[in-house]
Amino acid sequence: MNEKADYTLDFRETIVPLALLKMGQVLMEMRTDEVLEIITRDPEVRTDVLKVIPSSTCELLGVEFDKGAQTCRIQLKKRKQPRS
Repeated sequence: MNEKADYTLDFRETIVPLALLKMGQVLMEMRTDEVLEIITRDPEVRTDVLKVIPSSTCELLGVEFDKGAQTCRIQLKKRKQPRS
């Protein structure tokens, strides 16, 4: 993952529902083309993130696993929203 993150959320000590809520709040505040990096230990967060965020909202830049540190890093880039 080569993108520099504009926002980083560390969810290693956060339960999944709260992590997803916080992620949603940050995504609403982000501007187009800004990058969000999520760090987690729970492998389910990766799956849940991809289920919760519509592909029209964000582009998945990458997922990186570090088995030694038992962490997963996810990078998302906010897309431009179409006008209603």
